[in-house]
Amino acid sequence: MPELMCLWNVQVYALSMRRAKICREGEALSDPESLVAWFAALGTELELIGLEAGPLSQWLYAEMTAKGLSCELIETRHVRTAFKIMPVKTDKKDARGIAQLMRLGWFRPVHCKSQPAQEVRAVLTARKLLQTKLLDIEKSLRGILRGFGLKVGAISTGGFEARILELCEGHETLTQIARSILDARQALLEQFNLLHRKVLAMAKADQRTCRLMTIPGVGPITSLTFVSAIDQAERFSSSRDIGPHFGLTPRKYQSGETDYTGRISKTGDASVRTALYEAANTIMIRPSKAIRLKAWATAIATRSGLKKAKVALARKLGVIMHAMLRNGQDFAATQTERAAMA
Repeated sequence: MPELMCLWNVQVYALSMRRAKICREGEALSDPESLVAWFAALGTELELIGLEAGPLSQWLYAEMTAKGLSCELIETRHVRTAFKIMPVKTDKKDARGIAQLMRLGWFRPVHCKSQPAQEVRAVLTARKLLQTKLLDIEKSLRGILRGFGLKVGAISTGGFEARILELCEGHETLTQIARSILDARQALLEQFNLLHRKVLAMAKADQRTCRLMTIPGVGPITSLTFVSAIDQAERFSSSRDIGPHFGLTPRKYQSGETDYTGRISKTGDASVRTALYEAANTIMIRPSKAIRLKAWATAIATRSGLKKAKVALARKLGVIMHAMLRNGQDFAATQTERAAMA
């Protein structure tokens, strides 16, 4: 009969569903070959292997599953909450605790994304990183010049460099500083444009993202972010599960006479939540062809305020987008909306 086993230092754990007796503990390197060899040397049946979600978990999960091992990714927040009662935290105690969680079934499994979805997420993450650094450089340069009473003001991306050099004219030190920073900015801008074009090409080549972009206000970044996060639409039994999954539903606390409904939970993928909110913001504040959606959100804004309306619209967009992926249909507009779009 299979028994309970623990492996620490790499956050990987083997368990049994029938007995809680620990029969083997040990350490191994955090690579698939070492782990597979360690489990094979046990000489006993393995029912399930638990991997705490982390930087290496998807790689380990994919390789170990390919070797025929039964693995499951565990939600990190559940593990952390369950172990708060432990006065002493070590890798060994974590291994034992996670093995017990797996045996009892008190865990939430995490979906391991496919290789194409991981590649899309990597490109989006790299693009966002370069974009953030570009903004940081521009803000820092504005701050340096402001200390000398030089205000850049509102300027386009293309005219930023000329405006900076114009303000620094006649000041040798500032000119030298500006040229160094602008050279770094130009290098980042070239690489950002390269990744941005790649993102647009990926969105154009994917039928799912093209379908989602039929929704007014949803562009290539939003659609790619959503598709890569969902990966497989079938893993959600209902489209209504999208809101709670990405933290777009309110927190709830109820105990005795206390019944409190708080702000949104903000759990799950923050990039998807941001993308959906930006799409909702576009529909709300700009002329939009999504007449029904905007009217629905405007009614909420009248009752509860614009911010809550945008969050509600972001949640509704997530539900609609998942339904479109699952059913393979484009955005369904009313007759009035079709005429406006035409």
